[in-house]
Amino acid sequence: MEEVEKGEIFKMNTKPSSMKEVEEGEIFERNTKLRLDNHPEATAEAASLFTDDIILEILSHLPARSVHRFKCISVSWRNLIADPANHKKLPQTLAGFLYFTTDDSGHHHHFASVSGRAPPFDPSLPYLQPNKYKDMTQVDACNGLLLYRGSNNKLVAWNWAKDDFRFVVCNPVTGRWVELPPSPQSAENRFSCIAGLAFDPAVSSHFHVLHFEQTFQGSYITAVNIYSSRTRAWTRRDSGMVEKVVLFYLTRCVFVGGIMYLMGIHKGINEENVLVGVDMEVKVWKIIRVPYSSGVGTLGSSQGCLHFAIASSIDNIELWCLKDCDSKELVLKNTASIGKLTSMTRKWYSVAEIHPDCDTIFLVSWEGDALAAYDMQHQKVGCILNVEINIGQRQRFLSYVPLFLESLADADGQ
Repeated sequence: MEEVEKGEIFKMNTKPSSMKEVEEGEIFERNTKLRLDNHPEATAEAASLFTDDIILEILSHLPARSVHRFKCISVSWRNLIADPANHKKLPQTLAGFLYFTTDDSGHHHHFASVSGRAPPFDPSLPYLQPNKYKDMTQVDACNGLLLYRGSNNKLVAWNWAKDDFRFVVCNPVTGRWVELPPSPQSAENRFSCIAGLAFDPAVSSHFHVLHFEQTFQGSYITAVNIYSSRTRAWTRRDSGMVEKVVLFYLTRCVFVGGIMYLMGIHKGINEENVLVGVDMEVKVWKIIRVPYSSGVGTLGSSQGCLHFAIASSIDNIELWCLKDCDSKELVLKNTASIGKLTSMTRKWYSVAEIHPDCDTIFLVSWEGDALAAYDMQHQKVGCILNVEINIGQRQRFLSYVPLFLESLADADGQ
């Protein structure tokens, strides 16, 4: 286990708003280091000219990865950055992963921490369950907010047809939450369980929830229901798609650059797996072909761009990215072999998640009992987390980065 450098890759913090911001932050960091190295006698004098408020203001505009590294400048900077009182002003690190197991009594919520520390909140959401709902299902996570499905009836797996339900959006670290009105989907579409959360605090405090409709199993996308926290209402719109696409069951929804992406099957002359992108007004649709179109990959938002990880063979993983929101072509970014990890742990893995700040992927064992981090850029294994086994059901993980802002548009809870 000498290869495992526990926690090394988790020195990366939350995602910057763009690739340009990453580059500017890294240049600033390198130049600052050079100046300090060349003139060590000026370090103390220069540092004394900056008040804590000025330092925090500067750091708040830099990529989180650079902010974390600046802890090494001095003890006072380290304490300033680590102070919980400054969490609202500075970017936050990836805290861990939400996932759940099921049994006859319903869903049981868990949190796998990447730092080994206690979760930043109670994953069972005691202020909602069972006080408000008997059962809560994890649906999506986006930039610190969580999307749940609340029910007061017994839920059988993901079968929504037999149950009235409400979507709930919450910020778990502040305890603020909002219950959405019923989705306007038609009666024959009640089983539809594909929904995603769209939220970017750098753009607005408001969020959207997109609930996709398919008439029956194996059909095509027929409509999208859009909830806006600004209007506090749902809008139902026909998809208007020319292409015939069937969304994957429980596909991951990823919101980046104003577009929500999902994965499905394009029913053309030859069936192939594709990525589907749609804007918040359901006016712009785009289809992106993926490599190894017969395989199922993993979507994620990393470093401000859409990323797609897929196994090219049983030991090789490829990481692709979409350079900009207008592009319809994925570009190969990194390739890595996980043979060492497989031989070291004697387990086979598939991709579960993508780190929001760096070229690190998270792999879940086929048994579902371990989650391993792999730095594709440096070909290194990070920490390996043990997780609760969900017998008979594939684990589904949602990456979580805390959001310490109090605002939650339209909040009607605490």
